[in-house]
Amino acid sequence: MQIWAGLGNPGPSYALHRHNVGFMAVDTIADVHGFGPVKKQFGGWTQEGRIGAHKVLLLKPATFMNDSGRSLGEALRFYKLGPDALTVFYDELDLAPFKARVRAGGGAAGHNGVRSAVQHLGPDFRRVRLGIGHPGHKDRVTGYVLGNFAKAEMDPLSAMLGAVAAAAGWLADGDDARFMSDVALRLQD
Repeated sequence: MQIWAGLGNPGPSYALHRHNVGFMAVDTIADVHGFGPVKKQFGGWTQEGRIGAHKVLLLKPATFMNDSGRSLGEALRFYKLGPDALTVFYDELDLAPFKARVRAGGGAAGHNGVRSAVQHLGPDFRRVRLGIGHPGHKDRVTGYVLGNFAKAEMDPLSAMLGAVAAAAGWLADGDDARFMSDVALRLQD
C-alpha cells in the first residue's frame, strides 16, 4: 500500500488556486486510473485504486494547508506504514511553471503544508514538486500562490496534470527518474 497525498485548501473558493495544484494532481490520477468513490476519512477525502500492480490510497487533507501533516499522519498510522510509503504532491515556487520534479527527504523550503508534514512525520517521504513559478518578488508570493491560475495557463496546467497521471505507473514502481523523464517527454509535444 502506498499513500499519495495532494496538498491544498478545501472548498470551492480555493479550487483553482496555484496552492491547490496538489489536489488537482491526485484528482487527475484518480480520474485517469479509475479509482473508487471518494470517502471521508483521516481528516480528509480518500480514494482507493490500483496503479499497475500497486495498491494506492489517494488522500486530500481537509485540514487546510498549514495542518496537512495531521491528516497524513493519521493515514500512515492506520495502515501501519512508515513515511517511505508516502508521496506528497504540492506546488513549488522555485520550479518553472508546469514542470514536475521528484525527490525524497529534505526541508520544507518555505512551504507550510510540507512543513506540517515534516513536523508530524519527519522529512523522509517522497515529494512530487509541481512547478508554479515565482512572481518575482517575495512580497508578492502570498497573493500569487493564493491566486487562481490565469486563463492562459489552463492548457499547460491540464497538460502537466495529464502527463503526471499518465506517468504515475513509474512513480508507483519507485522509478522516480523514469517518471520525471516520461512527464518531460509528454510535455514536449
